[in-house]
Amino acid sequence: MCGFVGFVGEVENRDQVLTDMMNTIVHRGPDSEGRYVDEDAALGFRRLSIIDLSEVGDQPLYNEDKTLVLVFNGEIYNYQELRKELVEAGHVFASNTDSETLVHGFEEWGEKLVDRLRGMYAFAIWDIKKKKLFAARDIFGIKPLYFAQMNQTLLFGSEIKSFLEHPKFDKIFNEDALGNYLSFQFVPSDETFFKGVFCLQPGHYFTYENGEMEITRYFEPEFTGDSTKSFEEVVDEIEKVMKESVEMHKISDVEVASYLSSGVDSSYLTYLGQVDHTFTVGFEEGKYSEIQDAKEFAESIRMQNDAKVITPEEYWASLSDVQYYMDEPVADPAAVALYFLSREAAKKVKVVLSGEGSDELFGGYNIYCEPLQHTGFDKIPMGIRRMLGKFAEYCLPRGMKGRGFLMRHGKTLEERYFANATNIFTEREANRILKRGCEPGIQKLTKPLYDRVKGKDPVTKMQYVDMHLWLVHDILMKGDKMGMANSLEVRVPFLDKKVLELAETLPLDYKVRAPKTKVALRGAAERVIRSKTAEKKKLGFPIPIRVWLREEKYYQIVKKMFTSEAAKQYFNTELLVKMLDDHKNGKNSNEKTDNSRKIWAVYIFLVWYDRFFGHGKPVHPNAAVK
Repeated sequence: MCGFVGFVGEVENRDQVLTDMMNTIVHRGPDSEGRYVDEDAALGFRRLSIIDLSEVGDQPLYNEDKTLVLVFNGEIYNYQELRKELVEAGHVFASNTDSETLVHGFEEWGEKLVDRLRGMYAFAIWDIKKKKLFAARDIFGIKPLYFAQMNQTLLFGSEIKSFLEHPKFDKIFNEDALGNYLSFQFVPSDETFFKGVFCLQPGHYFTYENGEMEITRYFEPEFTGDSTKSFEEVVDEIEKVMKESVEMHKISDVEVASYLSSGVDSSYLTYLGQVDHTFTVGFEEGKYSEIQDAKEFAESIRMQNDAKVITPEEYWASLSDVQYYMDEPVADPAAVALYFLSREAAKKVKVVLSGEGSDELFGGYNIYCEPLQHTGFDKIPMGIRRMLGKFAEYCLPRGMKGRGFLMRHGKTLEERYFANATNIFTEREANRILKRGCEPGIQKLTKPLYDRVKGKDPVTKMQYVDMHLWLVHDILMKGDKMGMANSLEVRVPFLDKKVLELAETLPLDYKVRAPKTKVALRGAAERVIRSKTAEKKKLGFPIPIRVWLREEKYYQIVKKMFTSEAAKQYFNTELLVKMLDDHKNGKNSNEKTDNSRKIWAVYIFLVWYDRFFGHGKPVHPNAAVK
């Protein structure tokens, strides 16, 4: 688990440029560094030592004749099996790392290497003789990989901020991404908020040679649904594959701990992992804290739980630094909580298990119940439902019971569902609040995804969309960036190739039986953990943003940002302030106006913009390391 940077192209002072780029990601790998530089390419690496702690395991790593050079971020969990096969084929290894398996594997199998990998990874291999770069990202998108082609130079690496140190990089704000960001609370495509910078999508690799890039998709999930197995057979299979996955994800030369909420996912992983330490965070407001439930569960399985209460002051004070580490704004309030959670864990360990991906694979979001409920209403002809939806949107007051239901059911699933994020701006609202307006973009992003799962049941369609949007650009983005901000490796056993292969076969009834979600997974969990935890309804990561924004102190902080010069440049600020005022004043009214998610999306963007574009180059929070 580390970070890497690199470039292909001419530039003066190559070594110093590479050093400056590497220093921006020192948090990803504080244990050691390494570099490769020739007249065509430069690759830099920061290491967090997990497997083979000796210096022999430092990157870059090479094949036997040193014609291939590798930088790699992640873990390959089946590396021992691949290593054995490669040794039998005649390859000679210089270390015991999983990393070296990649460079020999590429030498042996070429681009087909990626089909054999089980793990989380982003890596780049430079062929010194052919002057050709190969780079790949894992099938889920657990590890990030960015690239930019500009001024006869290719830049690539684990974090965008490293590109800012290269003299050939043009830092230009990509305003076109703002509309979709307001609707999704993240940038939902391969574009970023930096013009010309892209993230390689999950299950893709690229080759770069003679200034030409070719991107190839090598993996795509295929949900088949197999109704031939009994429920007990499926639960047996889940139990078996999850035990194996957790064991593989525990391979390490350092202690492995676990995040622990009060929900089924982290609790099940914690039990299966039999770790020594668990970590939980919460807030002073009672209903926004899972600390007590997590402590009770940890005690029930005789494990230690370290918990931290995050104060409002700490939370708000961290926002600018969090946006620095994120590279791009993600207006998910849980990202900040994850920052504190990973910081607490990093005080004692280098590796933690986490429950990301369970909901997308096994059908865990409460919204997945929606297409299976109210089926009687959905039998009303779509033309009539559309009219009712338009009437509700334009004629009924916001906050009125039933308004949202009519609006949503006045659209097809493909029209209304675009990610698990809810209550963010509609395209109409985003167009109104942005000074330049915005072109409709949601359907352009989601239609190709829905086209790939035509004929599938509605829950499978929603899972597929979430795997490609919500999971990649929100859940995994914040999981990686917040862990690495604190030099902590976060491993996600649910997002394993073998677990996915099983999840793809689950019929609808084993995923969702409204109002129950993750039916089969809960069945497996309930065999070994208490029913209170196994059956607990999905909470997400509750954050008291709604409450704080009604307090004068935080209201004034946000209002100052909403009336700033940056806000005036991109937003109709009078509408921002009205939205903020309506939320604050709704505290004592009957309307129950809750604009918190919308306010937060705009505010976090402005905090991020101030850090990256408001004061020149952003400064690393721990500037002393430079």
